[in-house]
Amino acid sequence: MLNAYTPGAGHLSPADEALARRRAKALGPAYRLFYETPVHLVRGAGVHLYAPDGTAYLDCYNNVASVGHCHPRVVEALNRQAATLATHTRYLHDGILDCAERLLALFPAEISHVMFTCTGSEANDLALRIARAATGGTGVIVTDNAYHGVTLATAEMSMSIGPAVAPGPTVFPIPAPSAENYPQGIAAGFAQAVTEACDRMAAQGVRPALLIVDTIFSSDGVHPDPAGFLAPAAAAIRARGGLFLADEVQPGFGRTGSRFWGFQRHGLIPDMVSMGKPMGNGYPLAGLALKPETIAEFGRKARYFNTFGGNAVAAAVGLAVLDVIRDEALQDNAATVGAAFMQGLKSLAQRHESLGETRGAGLFIGQTILTDGRPDPARTARLVNALRENRILISSTGPKGDSLKIRPPLPFSLANVDQVLTTLDRILKTL
Repeated sequence: MLNAYTPGAGHLSPADEALARRRAKALGPAYRLFYETPVHLVRGAGVHLYAPDGTAYLDCYNNVASVGHCHPRVVEALNRQAATLATHTRYLHDGILDCAERLLALFPAEISHVMFTCTGSEANDLALRIARAATGGTGVIVTDNAYHGVTLATAEMSMSIGPAVAPGPTVFPIPAPSAENYPQGIAAGFAQAVTEACDRMAAQGVRPALLIVDTIFSSDGVHPDPAGFLAPAAAAIRARGGLFLADEVQPGFGRTGSRFWGFQRHGLIPDMVSMGKPMGNGYPLAGLALKPETIAEFGRKARYFNTFGGNAVAAAVGLAVLDVIRDEALQDNAATVGAAFMQGLKSLAQRHESLGETRGAGLFIGQTILTDGRPDPARTARLVNALRENRILISSTGPKGDSLKIRPPLPFSLANVDQVLTTLDRILKTL
């Protein structure tokens, strides 16, 4: 959620006002801050973030720190490896191979290669290059409020980041998979939209290369259900010669609870899977897992190298994150706590007509906010800011910003859920 705060607006303490002025001068106008009154943070631990005066904020938003802010096992692995060796993948090193093999063991057997990058944007950009080599096509299908990255190519596939970046000439948006957009049925309707996008490509002399979706459809408002609806869409793009890329930067690494990857809820095997944010718990680590036949043509004609992607420190961090997810049963926690969170929101909706549809899987939830039965972006924004004033950090999502985006670190507890629901109940009585 972007705010309209400008230095001098008078919402901050003198010290934070000075910090905001420094920020505006140093970073320029394209950067944005969360909330009408921005939050100044100096420390993170577990599911909390802390202000300079020690005020604790409950984090309901960050999937970057997926196993919790500054997890001691991850920090220790980072420090140990940084003090030993920090170099790239053009030298032999056990760490990167151990990380690759651990990751690949979490995928279907058909996906048996992984390439490392620093960011999800890089991973998706690389996927597009590979798809073009594999298919001979250039056309890309995305949902119409998607977010897939900030490189030139991925920004042109990401209408959610603002009107300054228009869809590229080979990018063909389709409506997100909601019942509103596809009243005839989400599975059939979404697959038909993919086919129709391929028809539009053909009319313009463009060959399909790729269908890319964030498998939780986060920026589109969070649309995880019904489970299985993505399989016909993947079949539709393959029928026209293109590939299917599952963007797991947001839903991956156990967040959806029932499965480690979002695509697994749909009973399909992607041609490629991109990963990022939670993979390094704050350290820049990302990657692209793929089928051998998908990379074959690209591998024959091109070399891939990334100075920092998959470096020895990144590999150590990635292994530590996987260890913590396993040892602390965080995927199971996402399933249990996420189900309780969704049920709690639905129970609140019986008392507050401003709470509309609750959509989610595990600890990734979208909650529509209504006024007189209709989605209300302005009311959603007021609620996000009211929660911030009550020391709970959250954001909004959807094309109009009319849904709460609930995506806390995976160690989130039932007690944390109760704090959010109790606070939300109190705010909604007066909002």
